[in-house]
Amino acid sequence: MATLNQWIAGARPRTLPAAIAPVVAGTAAAIPLDKASFGLAILAVLVSLGLQVGVNYANDYSDGIRGTDGERVGPVRLVGQHLADPANVKLMAFSFFGAAALVGLALVAISEAWIMIPLGALAVLAAWKYTGGDNPYGYRGLGELYVFVFFGLMATLGTLYTQAHRLTWTGVACAVGVGAIASAILVANNLRDIPTDRESGKMTLAVRLGDRWTRVFYVVLLVIAAVALVSVARDFPWALLGLLAFAIVGRPLKSLLSGATGRDLVPVLAATGLFEIAYAVLMAIGIAISHARAG
Repeated sequence: MATLNQWIAGARPRTLPAAIAPVVAGTAAAIPLDKASFGLAILAVLVSLGLQVGVNYANDYSDGIRGTDGERVGPVRLVGQHLADPANVKLMAFSFFGAAALVGLALVAISEAWIMIPLGALAVLAAWKYTGGDNPYGYRGLGELYVFVFFGLMATLGTLYTQAHRLTWTGVACAVGVGAIASAILVANNLRDIPTDRESGKMTLAVRLGDRWTRVFYVVLLVIAAVALVSVARDFPWALLGLLAFAIVGRPLKSLLSGATGRDLVPVLAATGLFEIAYAVLMAIGIAISHARAG
């Protein structure tokens, strides 16, 4: 039976910044509209965290029963390492999906952003289909696209819409920036797992691109995040504070570009997660400063 610490490790805490950052960015985009709501943001964070932890347990379950998690480096695999009953891991995944749905309904009811109900249902379905079901799209190289859409565009713009009932180009730029970094987290994870994924037939984008081009793709995603930040700074110059966050990935990026593999890529994964939340927070502070100075 898995211990509490193993269940916590199975939730993959290093990925949680990918759930928090888009809510920070979406709330930041609501500041210039004078519609930012701390209360709604907290509810959105709870929804996003529920989906993130749910998808992590769902991936653990689905990969484990398929036998693709038997020989992995990195975080605990509850099913793949035979630490927990697969049925219990699946139950945990759907418990978090259910909790996210309940909080999401409360968020929608308070904000009256009714369009978020079908979009939220789609997010839960997509979370399960990532590695679950008969034809999981995570096994076809579409994982990064899923992360960009749901933990970038939808989470950020959904947060903005629940607070302001409208979308803006600033919000879109914020969404692209955090979505690119969230995708980079998955790229670093899948780069580490190329050898075992290839052997098990899990055709992630990293497996399809190969080692060299996956590393290039990681850099491209960071460049996209920088460009998105500059775009936000056209209207809110202090948003360039977000550039300070790039210092976090300086050394890990050097390690990645020097050819680090296996466990040596774990620090890259962790640093990218910290980078995402720092990027979103510093950008939000910059938007708030610029808005205050303009007012």
